[in-house]
Amino acid sequence: MQFSVYQQSHIGGRAVNQDRMGYVYTREALLLVLADGMGGHARGEVAAAIALQSLSALFRAQATPYVRKPERFLEDALLQAHQDIVRYARERAMPDNPRTTIVACLVQHNCAVWAHCGDSRLYWMRRGQVLARTRDHSHLEHLIARGLADPSERNTHPDRNKLYSCLGANAAPRVELSRQASLQPGDILLLCSDGLWSVLPDTEIAHQLSSRGVVQAVPDMVAMATSIAGSRADNTTALAIQWQGEHAQGGADAAGVVSTQLLQEGEVTTRMAGRGDGSGGEADPFDEDDIEKAIAEIRDAIEKSSQLLK
Repeated sequence: MQFSVYQQSHIGGRAVNQDRMGYVYTREALLLVLADGMGGHARGEVAAAIALQSLSALFRAQATPYVRKPERFLEDALLQAHQDIVRYARERAMPDNPRTTIVACLVQHNCAVWAHCGDSRLYWMRRGQVLARTRDHSHLEHLIARGLADPSERNTHPDRNKLYSCLGANAAPRVELSRQASLQPGDILLLCSDGLWSVLPDTEIAHQLSSRGVVQAVPDMVAMATSIAGSRADNTTALAIQWQGEHAQGGADAAGVVSTQLLQEGEVTTRMAGRGDGSGGEADPFDEDDIEKAIAEIRDAIEKSSQLLK
């Protein structure tokens, strides 16, 4: 596989960046993940970090070198991440579970399938047109579907941030899966938090990505969104790839271009990014040893379950 990729996050006007993003790949499969920790609940950044590590660990266990059942993998992975977050809160007797929205996309064999909970979005674009976009799990989308609100209100309606699905809540999350999307060279997949899409309209997002490529467009869009929102800017995060093909040749030396054919058989590469603040000066407000212990527990549990399946 060959693709261009770029990811960036900015803290915006908030005290903490609760967004997390990353990607992990083998020779034949690529997993993209973005999580937006929910600020209305304690330690949303912990929920987002656990979700990314949980999905990454499951991918490592099952992508050998590709995932046999993509839709089932994504549904199971998001539910596993939810359980890991709930367990983390229970073991520490937290009064309220940390929560996060999430969107994840699995790419293999020239096809993509994605899943999401909440209002972190995925856009699938071709030649400047949005072919598909996730529908937010929000009260506003429910109103639009019933004809009680206009689609033009998506970025301004007071109920746009009232979500009915996320990871870490008391109720099990509603995981929404896409159909398989057949990719063509030049197609773009964008994962982003609401800090981006609530400021930039879909038409502007598509224009930027189609005219400039992901390596230039992603940082420019993040900067544009935070500048427009000013001091009220939310955490703003984007991760995008431009697909070049299953058997693309050449171009791997260009900036941001990944060719998985360079990997050894059985090798897995991970690019999980931490919080970004636009300046490199922010520290996460939770104990690093604490979160690393939780992540180690996730990996151990997954490895044990994988052994049982063999």
